[in-house]
Parts: sequence; structure tokens; C-alpha cells
Amino acid sequence: MLSKKSQYAFKALSYLVEKRNDGPILISEIAEHKKIPLKFLENILLELKKAEILDSKKGKGGGYFFKENPENVKLAKIIRLVNGPIAMLPCVSLNFYEKCEDCNEDHCGLHDVLIEVRDASLNILEKKTLMDLVD
Repeated sequence: MLSKKSQYAFKALSYLVEKRNDGPILISEIAEHKKIPLKFLENILLELKKAEILDSKKGKGGGYFFKENPENVKLAKIIRLVNGPIAMLPCVSLNFYEKCEDCNEDHCGLHDVLIEVRDASLNILEKKTLMDLVD
């Protein structure tokens, strides 16, 4: 399940995609239009800036804007950045792998099924970009 943080990140990014030709967008405008708590949004946007997806400008005419072309930003990248693993179990994660306690991965039906779920999800999330979030 996507965390609230991930949902807010996608809402904010979809708003920035819609306004991408309008110059920098104030955090308060994003928060108001997408109904995101301001303090929560500040942290999310800072993470996205550190990951070099967004950049910001201070002062008059300032705000957030895309540093990376939204056509090139895969949804999987945002989920991993904000939410962590895409896989439902740590033992099937590609980037956050951890062996499950008291589990034999060679003979675990749940492990095998969730690998298929992970692969199906990744197949979609690695093809879709931020541009797919808007009409």
C-alpha cells in the first residue's frame, strides 16, 4: 500500500507537471490546491530536491520546478525514494532485500507468488512517468 507520504508526493508532482510551463510554483499554492499539510509537503519536496528531481528558487518569483524532465521520471523511482521498497515482502525486494526470519525461500509459495506480483508492478511502474499522472 502506498503511504500517505507517497500519495502526497504524487499529488504534488502531478500539480507541478500541470504547471510546468508556469515557472516556479510556491509550496503554499501546491498545498492549497492539493490539500496537503504544508509542513509535510515541505519535507517531501526537499527529498525530491535532494534526489535532483526538483529544484527551487528563493525570493520573488520563487518556488519549486522540475530539474529533471518529468517525461523521464519513472513512477517506480518516486515510490522507492519516498516510500521505500515496491515489493510486499523484504525477501522479494530488488533494492531493499532482506531474508525473512524463519523462512526457506527455496520452498515458500508466498515468496514465489509475491515475486510475480513485484514483477508485474515493476513492469507498469518502470514504464509510466510523471507525465502519465495528468490528462
